[in-house]
Amino acid sequence: MKQLTLLLFVLAGSLTARAQQPAAPAKQPIELKPGQVKGQRKPTPNRPDVPPQFVGGAKALGEFFQLNVKYPEAAGVKKIMGNVVTAFTVEADGRISNPTVVTSLSPECDAEALRVLALMPAWKPATRRGEPMPIQVRLPIPFGNSSTLVVEKQKGKVKFE
Repeated sequence: MKQLTLLLFVLAGSLTARAQQPAAPAKQPIELKPGQVKGQRKPTPNRPDVPPQFVGGAKALGEFFQLNVKYPEAAGVKKIMGNVVTAFTVEADGRISNPTVVTSLSPECDAEALRVLALMPAWKPATRRGEPMPIQVRLPIPFGNSSTLVVEKQKGKVKFE
């Protein structure tokens, strides 16, 4: 009986010691940035050889934003400028899914950014060994940022450059 009691104390002590050990830090997801995807000698199965691309490139993406982003009136009154950083998945067929706001600017700008993502046409999907694959993308959407965006008024219409 004494051995059984001693065994229970030892087991209880080892369980509390394990419970008090700090958990391993969570790994941060890998973020793919344009121009940083390189071929690997032993590539991992979830990393693309070719990143996803907006059809027409960065210039066409800028034009898409110029045509579709409407600077919210409330943000204009508050003189809010900057980027709403969004994240979404470019699926294997190129369509956009799961749009979210990663870095908020204001509720109005966030809502407008999500609206514009819903209008976005299909992208050229990422590929791995020639096979299309889904991948998550982070994309900043500019709002009145004078360093990257020039807002002009022409005959009552707002034009972004």
